[in-house]
Amino acid sequence: MPKLKLLDDRWDEAVASTLDGPELLRYRSNLLGSDLRLTNFGGGNTSSKLDMADPLDGKTKKVLWVKGSGGDLGSIKRAGFATLYLDKVLSLAKSYAGVEREDEMVAMYPLCTFGNNPVAASIDTPLHGFLPAAHVDHLHPDWGIALAASANGKQKMEEFNERFGHKIIWVPWQRPGFELAMMMKTAVEETPGCDGVVLGGHGLFTWGETQRECYLNTLAIIDELGQFIGDHRVKKGASFGGAKHISHAERMKVATALMPFVRGRVSTQQRVIGSFSDADDVLQFVNSNAAKQLSHLGTSCPDHFIRTKIRPLFVEWDPRGNDKDLETKFEEALGTYKVEYAEYYKTHALAESPAMRDASPTVVLVPGVGMFSFGKNKAEARITGEFYINAIHVMEGAGGMDEGKCPAVLPQSGPAADTTAFSVHDNYVALPPSEAFRIEYWALEEAKIRRQPPEKELSRRVVLVVGGASGIGRETVLLAAERGAHIVVADLSLEAAQRVADEAKAIGGKEIAIAVAIDICNRDAIRKALEATIAAFGGLDILINTAAMFPSSPTGVISDAQWATTLEVNVTANYLLADEAAKVFKAQGLPGSVVLTSSANAVVPKRGTEAYDVSKAALSHLVRELAVTYSPLLRVNGISPATVVKGSTMFPRDRVKASLSKYGIAFDEGATDDDLRNRLAAFYAERTLTHVPIDPKDCAEAILFIGGPKAPVTTGHLIPVDGGLTEAYLR
Repeated sequence: MPKLKLLDDRWDEAVASTLDGPELLRYRSNLLGSDLRLTNFGGGNTSSKLDMADPLDGKTKKVLWVKGSGGDLGSIKRAGFATLYLDKVLSLAKSYAGVEREDEMVAMYPLCTFGNNPVAASIDTPLHGFLPAAHVDHLHPDWGIALAASANGKQKMEEFNERFGHKIIWVPWQRPGFELAMMMKTAVEETPGCDGVVLGGHGLFTWGETQRECYLNTLAIIDELGQFIGDHRVKKGASFGGAKHISHAERMKVATALMPFVRGRVSTQQRVIGSFSDADDVLQFVNSNAAKQLSHLGTSCPDHFIRTKIRPLFVEWDPRGNDKDLETKFEEALGTYKVEYAEYYKTHALAESPAMRDASPTVVLVPGVGMFSFGKNKAEARITGEFYINAIHVMEGAGGMDEGKCPAVLPQSGPAADTTAFSVHDNYVALPPSEAFRIEYWALEEAKIRRQPPEKELSRRVVLVVGGASGIGRETVLLAAERGAHIVVADLSLEAAQRVADEAKAIGGKEIAIAVAIDICNRDAIRKALEATIAAFGGLDILINTAAMFPSSPTGVISDAQWATTLEVNVTANYLLADEAAKVFKAQGLPGSVVLTSSANAVVPKRGTEAYDVSKAALSHLVRELAVTYSPLLRVNGISPATVVKGSTMFPRDRVKASLSKYGIAFDEGATDDDLRNRLAAFYAERTLTHVPIDPKDCAEAILFIGGPKAPVTTGHLIPVDGGLTEAYLR
């Protein structure tokens, strides 16, 4: 085993020695997937051929364990592997009718299943099955794809073999499937002693006779590829033809201003969540002389463009110019992109092809600023960006090996596509559009898409909940998480907001929520919260405010200052929130929603609560005013709950005790806060028609109904959540 210079051997024999064969495969896979230099999220696959007792006859059979369709190596569990009788997989070669009918072979894989295993075998299954090694790794390391996507890749592979003592072989481009398995089988049989396969334009296969040997062989070859390509890059000098632009001095400010605008225009068919990167390697690429041409060529590895599409959108903008013309430059580039995508579909679509999907890009590159990426959720948006960073590394690695001589016949060319179908720039070979289309619109990929679970009610939507750390706000956050939203929990207390954000993550996933501090009486604080929302998720779809104050004093008399503060918090702050958020909604151009929290007190006059009641009456009318002001883009609604005691910060122990005393309700001084609140809530409930205390969850349900997609034509309306409080009936 050669000494690793770039990678780490993470194998722990103390752990491995306790594992059986399937668990060792899982362990090996997790180790490989834990390092993004080895493979990307969801990319690559691993396998082992293991002796297992057949549940039918008890005899020992050789079983192919291989990563199931759609799995991720870094997180896969034992249950994520497909299991197939190896002899049945090998027998499929006898019934193979040729490349024109290779997709039919996928329907045969379930017939080879070992045991009662529901995991679907991936399209790469035969690639593993027909290799003679006991354990096989198929990965997509950037260094490996750089070699596979180089115009002189085969020549450089031979140099690599000579330098490091390997016998890796080259197989030209072929879409993953049964035909590629047959090509690999033949190539390996014709090259005794080979220790790996480079798939032209695609990736790398390595193997070993034990789990440990397979892992070490994979690490060694990838590490050496990294050394090999790194040496070439140093020798070559500047990447991507050198720098054309310098990074904008305030690029984060520019990105924050631009993101909602971009998100809105790439969400015309369905909303997406955004992510942004100004990583050094991204900036080096977008600022380079070759960025426009290379980005237009698209990516090479199938795993890349499944997420990044045929190519990213490159905005030809000079960061030394006027920031104000960036939106215009983007719209011009987007118009061209959509025309080209439609032409791409029209040129390559067959009668049986799926209908054209959304023509909007998933990656947007802006010189001087960075990369915007989009997906159906935050994880997918981030991963899409990571995939394009992988593509940047591939293009840089291929360019580093450029020696100014492009061979007449590209090594990637083969039965699937000849040299004329490929495009080359700076030694980088992009996948032909015809082959890209065959994968992007592959019937098998379409079937995988259709197998995905239906999206939830608030999927793809960003919800900002102000006052989200307690009471109604907290319940709204948790319910929104259950319904698939991406959530910003905003509160005066960042610590309290973070606790609720963590609760939301436990429901919806670690990337669906963030916490921010906010003072709703301060425009700058509101702007910062909105900027954090944009930075996290790309924009805003629903603004909810549950924050309010109820003035009180030991004497029951409030001061002039308390009166003014109550109106500022309960009325003016709601106006400020809506006014600042409206700018984000306008930039997006997408229909949005605002929900504010009024009260039954808005229409029920009482002694001693004048400031609160008047403020809520004003807020109720503010809802109607804002609905008029921001139509037709925004719907503005509210809820009017009766007194909500449970979980409310407006009901500290002293206020609860004062209220119980006011209404002549006996209580025990030693009772817990919750016991006291429950007594008060029960008293309030008796004044309603339903006799049921108002729970914060009831309010959350009303908020997300009227603010969500189920009430698309309701605006300027307030939903009573008061148990049937007859005093609050409008006169």
